[in-house]
Amino acid sequence: MLRRLPDKPFYNFAISNLISVKFSIFDNFLLKISRLGIGGNYKPGLVSVLIPTYNRKNILFERAIKSVLNQTYQDFEVIIVDDGSSDGTYDKLIEFNHPKIKVIKNSRSKYRYPNKAIYHWFTGGVSALNCGLKYCKGQYIARIDDDDIWTEDHIEKLLSFLVKNQYEFVYSHLKAKMTATGNEEIITNYPDPLGNTCTWFFKSYLKHFKLNIHCWRKKRNRVFDMDVHNRFFNAGVRIGYLEEVTAIYLPRPNEEFAGSKAYISKSEEIESKY
Repeated sequence: MLRRLPDKPFYNFAISNLISVKFSIFDNFLLKISRLGIGGNYKPGLVSVLIPTYNRKNILFERAIKSVLNQTYQDFEVIIVDDGSSDGTYDKLIEFNHPKIKVIKNSRSKYRYPNKAIYHWFTGGVSALNCGLKYCKGQYIARIDDDDIWTEDHIEKLLSFLVKNQYEFVYSHLKAKMTATGNEEIITNYPDPLGNTCTWFFKSYLKHFKLNIHCWRKKRNRVFDMDVHNRFFNAGVRIGYLEEVTAIYLPRPNEEFAGSKAYISKSEEIESKY
């Protein structure tokens, strides 16, 4: 972790460029090494499902956990990282005591980024995700946030697609409702270079691509998922897109919008919460 530095253009430019150079070197090196080792194994196996969460214990159980446990493919573990919740999330997970679920506590004591709502959107899950990746033991890793929902064949479809085509990273269509009063629509990201994180499914050795806690300092691609996805492309990761819906994205209860608009529309509440 770098020392706390001012949120000023000069510092941001210098730090973001230094980190980008570091990642470009290590990403390419680690990918090549991984391919020499376990990269050729494309058999179905254990899937690590990674879920970061913070003060959303009810929606975590109602959406993410419920849809993960109901999967048609059952060879998985669930790594839930409680990012310092104060609403009893950790205690509820321990009481739930499901054999497939491992709960990790992540500290919020270290400085991460300036307390602005948009920065929470850019990099809010980075610390918890980097922590959780260290505990993933599966041959594959699947990502879902606490407020997302998977179709029951999500893992089965994406795993089959990845194995059949020997990709390293795959994602898919998403069914989304971006406003509380709007209609559901199918979001088709292909051929765009980024799919929603709740459809990300990848070989476990890609966890060496650590997420960038300083991506908010950049001028472009400031959201952490876009940052790491572009690094996948630049390093030559084999990426595939499944043109089927495997996940559902909805506004949270009592919120008008989904996505970044939900943060921007209530900046004061977000900054107070985090």
